[in-house]
Amino acid sequence: MRHRKSGRKLNRSDSHRRAMFRNMAKALLTYERIRTTEAKAKELRRVVEKLITLALKNDLHARRQAYKTLNNHKLVQRLFDEIAPRFEGGQGGYTRIVKLSTPRRGDCAPMVIIELTKRGSAEAEAPEAPKAEEAEA
Repeated sequence: MRHRKSGRKLNRSDSHRRAMFRNMAKALLTYERIRTTEAKAKELRRVVEKLITLALKNDLHARRQAYKTLNNHKLVQRLFDEIAPRFEGGQGGYTRIVKLSTPRRGDCAPMVIIELTKRGSAEAEAPEAPKAEEAEA
């Protein structure tokens, strides 16, 4: 019986699944937006939201627990110093899943974009592309 067994298996072994979510969490925290399948995104959301909640505690034990998942000191430092302060005072809801209109080409899997709800200020201040002006004849 499968009582109280939460989470999707995604046709992978336990070690493969953990490694996949570790890599996807690293990518999401690095780029703040990634494209993946809907099932993977829904499971990744659980991992990333726990990491951000840990980062809001901002103590040594929380840093060590985050390192256990991320395996990267610079990424843990970025999580605690840059990403977590954006979500100060919030209670969850740190990620957003946006469904894409076209499925994946090979197997028709539903694709989504998973992103952090409060993105970095460097991207918000990026200059816009110059508009092409029409030449009047």
